Amino acid sequence: MARTAYPTLTAPVDLIAPSAEAKPHTQSHHGIELSDDYFWLRDPGYPKVEDESILNYLQQENNYFRAFIDKRKPLVDTLFEEFKGRENDQDASVPWVEHGYEYRWYFAESAEYRTWVRKPVTGGDEVVILDEAAEAKKHDYFDVEAVEVSPNGRYMAWSVDTNGSERFSVFVIDLVSGEALPDTIEKTSGDIVWAGDSDTLIYTLVSEEWRPYLVKAHRLGTESVDDVALFEEHDTGFDLQASLSQSEQFIIIETGTMVVSEAHVLPVDMPTSKPQLVVSRDQNIYAEVDHANDHFYIRTNDQHVNFRIAKTLESQPAYEHWQTVWEGNDSRYLTDMLPLANALVVAEREDGLDQIRLFDDSGASHTIEFPDDAYSVQLDNNSQASQSFVRLSYLSMVTPDTVYDYDFKSQTLKTRKVKEIPSGYDRSLYETKRLMAPARDGARIPVSIVYRKGHKLDGTQPLHLYGYGAYGAGMPVKLSTINLSLIDRGFAFAIAHIRGGDEMGYQWYLDGKLDKRQNAFNDFVDVADFLIAEQYTDAGNISISGRSAGGELMGAVVNQRPELWRSVILGVPFVDVLNTMLDGDLPLTPGEWPEWGNPIESKADFETIRAYSPYDHIEAKDYPPMLVTGGLNDPRVTYWEPAKWTAKMRASKTDNNLLAMRMHMGAGHFASSGRYERLKDIVEEFAFMLTAHGVE
Repeated sequence: MARTAYPTLTAPVDLIAPSAEAKPHTQSHHGIELSDDYFWLRDPGYPKVEDESILNYLQQENNYFRAFIDKRKPLVDTLFEEFKGRENDQDASVPWVEHGYEYRWYFAESAEYRTWVRKPVTGGDEVVILDEAAEAKKHDYFDVEAVEVSPNGRYMAWSVDTNGSERFSVFVIDLVSGEALPDTIEKTSGDIVWAGDSDTLIYTLVSEEWRPYLVKAHRLGTESVDDVALFEEHDTGFDLQASLSQSEQFIIIETGTMVVSEAHVLPVDMPTSKPQLVVSRDQNIYAEVDHANDHFYIRTNDQHVNFRIAKTLESQPAYEHWQTVWEGNDSRYLTDMLPLANALVVAEREDGLDQIRLFDDSGASHTIEFPDDAYSVQLDNNSQASQSFVRLSYLSMVTPDTVYDYDFKSQTLKTRKVKEIPSGYDRSLYETKRLMAPARDGARIPVSIVYRKGHKLDGTQPLHLYGYGAYGAGMPVKLSTINLSLIDRGFAFAIAHIRGGDEMGYQWYLDGKLDKRQNAFNDFVDVADFLIAEQYTDAGNISISGRSAGGELMGAVVNQRPELWRSVILGVPFVDVLNTMLDGDLPLTPGEWPEWGNPIESKADFETIRAYSPYDHIEAKDYPPMLVTGGLNDPRVTYWEPAKWTAKMRASKTDNNLLAMRMHMGAGHFASSGRYERLKDIVEEFAFMLTAHGVE
């Protein structure tokens, strides 16, 4: 059967597309010369970007995109009203209890940001402790990372990023007087831990290169220059963080990569004492540590790729004392743990399906039954070690996001919150399936798909395919209310659970990284071919999208099979992989080598990355319509990656299809910060996608 020729979204004839000047630049590695005409788009003063020629080019691209999207105003306005209509304007969290107070957050009417409140559990009025909306008025960008109250309930520390650079400032408020204290700490990772004395804050500094490297202790009322250094990480490939154990008896300092980790602990009542080693990097294993019931609990891959849970007395943390509580195996992947006073809770994945297992004091265990056949479930906010329940976040492709409390004694689920969809939602109108697509090497790729009942399996209907596939980050299945705007217009929406994620176990992740990275790209294309063969859609009638490493995926598959796609959205895309991994001075590069390879030291890694790096494989050929997004202050995927991709693609491609870039000039990796402003970003992306499919 001949492939249908679908109309494409062409560049507007009344708009002149920007053109970045090509400036020859070469560098040599392993005897191979690399040419990059758009190397100049990286400002040498980064993270400051002040080069006028760069800023002018980015602004021209923004003007071009804005001229295009402004002509779609009726569609943009319609989509925004749909999106907003599915949001609970006055959404609120499930309350939680800490140290004698009940806390919650909520959105005031039409507010972009949260209001945080608390009241005594013994009774009393609810009091506002942080009004994000009021604070945000001073800034164009505003992202609160942490809100932490001291154990005695008097002080609240909170951290905020006001430009998208993910360098957080920490502030402290006296909740008794309501006054802001002069204690301010700049350039932190955003994480905050209170010591037991309620006067000492533990925080992590980030370097100028945005690497968390130094854990320090600050005593209220003192100058930050006098803060005590607790642990410094000198390995530029390791990331450092500090957290509070579930028991609230230890501060846990963890450092490492996705492959190797190290963990130290120190008593919460002696925050400036010498940290005690629990896991050493010399063991060459990955491990996470928590504490409860006089024991340290460790989730580690020391004995099996799918991890085990071990425990040891806090007085005997050495490796030889670790005792196995629960083993992983080839089909059972242990993803998380929560040690409580009354139970050990383990999140696991059995043959790709999420489960929650509970162990009692005797070591007996059982799993929780959930209402759907296919779902995702994760540990939620569990604030007290002594609680008699575990709080869970439950998701499925057709079920609104739900928060459950599972009671240990009655062994029943109590619904605490179901996401409200004010404009209405009828689950019976939709159908979801979990499919297994054959990969070219014999692997079977899970595919989650949802559509309206009556979706024609004759290849005539459009489909949107999403993927990520990196860092072992599995994509949870969930009801995306924004995707209803596609599904209700006849689209099927599918997630390709490709290798590089961990949906089918930790080996699934290993099989999509380093020299096996091409598997992730092949899997995505093979899923598309499978869905075409099963007549969920047709070649050339598939829109695709991915962000960050998922944007790298988009770049690779649009190079590999451009004829399959009706439109492509590359969100903050990591597309200049080879150049980035060759630049050891960039803040994230050393820590990324375990994921992608080190092309500086290894010619084999150089050749592997060079073989797929999307930017390096742009050719003079036809490409589908593309929308590229970025953030000028993005520390994760630097702004020049989407900019260089756009510039080179525009100069190279032989078609007249639309290529547009939206660069947020005052934001970072996560674009706009307000909840409705963030929706507007997605609305524009959907408007581009739907226009490419002929929906006006």
